[in-house]
Amino acid sequence: MKPIKEPTILLFSVPLALLTAWVSGAGVFIASTYQRETPGYAAQGIGQDAVNLFLVVPFLVLSAFGAWRGSKAWLLAWGGSLFYLAYSYAIYAFALHFNSLFLGYCAVLGLSVYGLIFCSTRVNRVGFVPGLRASLLNTVVAVYFFVIAALFAFLWLGEILPAVFSGTTPASIVASGLLTNPVHVLDLSVCLPAFVLVGVLLLKGQKAGVAWAPAVLVFSIAMAAAIAGMTVVMDQKGLPSDPFLFGIFVGMAGISVVLLVLFFRFHKFHFNLVSREASL
Repeated sequence: MKPIKEPTILLFSVPLALLTAWVSGAGVFIASTYQRETPGYAAQGIGQDAVNLFLVVPFLVLSAFGAWRGSKAWLLAWGGSLFYLAYSYAIYAFALHFNSLFLGYCAVLGLSVYGLIFCSTRVNRVGFVPGLRASLLNTVVAVYFFVIAALFAFLWLGEILPAVFSGTTPASIVASGLLTNPVHVLDLSVCLPAFVLVGVLLLKGQKAGVAWAPAVLVFSIAMAAAIAGMTVVMDQKGLPSDPFLFGIFVGMAGISVVLLVLFFRFHKFHFNLVSREASL
């Protein structure tokens, strides 16, 4: 049966790509964008903007076009790009001082969140043909998700718990000049539980785990690349940076890419519902 093209995917993705390119380009090329931020926080913003502009936006366009043409694999990857943008622009919208791009941040956040909701209605209709190699890969990916969740939980709680017990403020929050660290909030409340949940579902061979694992892998690639980009810009500006952490996140991005490619190679995805009426 000929794949059904979904114009709604492009209705979300075209303005989202244009808006993300606009606010990211402003962050990279207009020096005044982060003038109210601390030097470290400004450098991190520029580094992430560069990755958003030159990596995330092209991938968003590519995955949206593939999903629009009916590719199940690209639909799942598109969900990952939306997940990353929703996460990132929640931080931009809530944690940066007010600037001329504020409405742009809000628009990207809104489009990515509602696009992710729309994507979830389509992802839930994606089925797969199980196989031995796919089952083994599910276990590997699940363990990988557990390791990432554990490492970041250990890292963030290592900052938070001593400050809670001593009645002080974590150094990262003091350095950023913020009231709280939005990365702590989003990771501990949303992202790390998502990694664990998808990992558990993968181990059980559940359809939802297989459907959402590619999105989590795409999120991992984009986020690791963004953190690596932040490290590069901080080093260029003479700010404290850790080459070891840069290597870790480059490695994380590389591993995630390999696992994503293998995931799509070993799983045979299909739509459980293919009629036009079911897609409306």
